[in-house]
Amino acid sequence: MWSGAISFGLVNVPVKLYSAVSRKTVRFHQINQKTGHRIAQKRVDSVTGEETPYEDIIKGYELAKDHYVVITPDELDALDPEKSRTIDIEDFVDLVDIDPVYYDHPYYLVPDKGATKAYGLLKAMEESGKVAVARVVLRTKEHLVAIRPAPGNVLTMETMLFADEVIAPEELDDLPEAKDLKASERELTMAQQLIDSLSSDFEPGKYRDEYREKVLELIERKAAGEEIAVQPEAAEPKKVPDLMAALEASLAAVKGDSSGNGGKTEPKKKAAPRKKEAAKK
Repeated sequence: MWSGAISFGLVNVPVKLYSAVSRKTVRFHQINQKTGHRIAQKRVDSVTGEETPYEDIIKGYELAKDHYVVITPDELDALDPEKSRTIDIEDFVDLVDIDPVYYDHPYYLVPDKGATKAYGLLKAMEESGKVAVARVVLRTKEHLVAIRPAPGNVLTMETMLFADEVIAPEELDDLPEAKDLKASERELTMAQQLIDSLSSDFEPGKYRDEYREKVLELIERKAAGEEIAVQPEAAEPKKVPDLMAALEASLAAVKGDSSGNGGKTEPKKKAAPRKKEAAKK
């Protein structure tokens, strides 16, 4: 989607840019329930109600209600950052120093023809645990980006938010104070045991968008003419009055799950009628 070069001191590394994600959102159209026709959205003057041609639409910044400063396309074009084919590295920082909240959209950077050796120089960041912070112009907008090595001999480039775009936790309402976060040593120990018992290696493929899968399944079933029964809303989770009891129950459930029975006790023989009743429901 873009080609240029990483400026690394006096070294230029020609690269090509690829998006690292492919969104899987299920998209719907708006349909008139009575006619089955698709809804068309029109640009309409808010006062006259008349449809406005696209060529008559300009940009305006609202200073106060119904009071705008009009900005022309030429005025905006004059402010566009200078078009460049260079990713200019400004700093190298420790990977752990960047809070993930600053990351926005991931890309892959691959070497262009004849740039493999120079590209390999940037893999030195892997040994030092550093990340390159740089600037690049994409689609007439200047972006702050972070470049780092990733598994598979590839560099990733993440567009980043600027500092004034990130809301500081101190600005949040109802943020608890340190003195309010009072948990006993025993509760903290139990919480740590629960964390340890649920700890494992990160396997991205094991997590799926279950809601999207259900939506696609619903679409297929309705397209096949199947009658769909609307499910009742899920019950709200109950508040736990006793934190310690909840920790102990959670640990017991995890230990039961690790024994191979999913954390459930063996059903009694008398429970057979209840199983049939549940199946019927």
